[in-house]
Amino acid sequence: MIDVLIVDDHMIIRRGLAQILSEGPRVGRVAEAADGPAAMRLLRAERFDVVLLDIALGDRDGLDVLKSIRAEFPGLGVIMLSVYPESQFAVRAISGGAGAYLNKGCSPEELLAAIAKVATGGVYITSAIAELLARNVREDYNRAPHEALSNREFQVLQLLAQGRSVTEIAVQLSLSVNTISTYRSRVFEKLGVRTMVELVTYAAREHLLPL
Repeated sequence: MIDVLIVDDHMIIRRGLAQILSEGPRVGRVAEAADGPAAMRLLRAERFDVVLLDIALGDRDGLDVLKSIRAEFPGLGVIMLSVYPESQFAVRAISGGAGAYLNKGCSPEELLAAIAKVATGGVYITSAIAELLARNVREDYNRAPHEALSNREFQVLQLLAQGRSVTEIAVQLSLSVNTISTYRSRVFEKLGVRTMVELVTYAAREHLLPL
């Protein structure tokens, strides 16, 4: 049986996923965590085979939590779940060590198939993500500027483009205003933009804003 930890900051999502997993013949125990710190505490206290990890946690970026999991539990399977399309985060997630990247709109059958694959150490790749990975390798020399951003810089880019102030972002990410200002400067430099209008225009053009 496969023991699963669901990490999502929305209770209704966690309960919905738990209901789906309860119908899976190979799924055993299911536990829930609302944020990154709670997830890490559970992982240190109990054994799990697979983690279903939301990419947009309220307290901490899901990709950062993935990095922490990979550092402490390198053999643990992680499936990233997101409302964002594959083009935004899939390559980053797979490159960061995730065993699968699924949109939250996927079917229960696909979710259970991914869990079964990842639990055995495999990687579950959809056709859309396979194409993205192939394109990423083939066109590495011609990447869009935002592909050069670190995970944290990319997160700051998205929050800025959504109209958040530096202070608001600092509070959300539990970082100092000076640190966020530094990230902001790096984002502007790497994207080659000079104003917030240009930043928002870039984000919209590259489909980097939430749906």
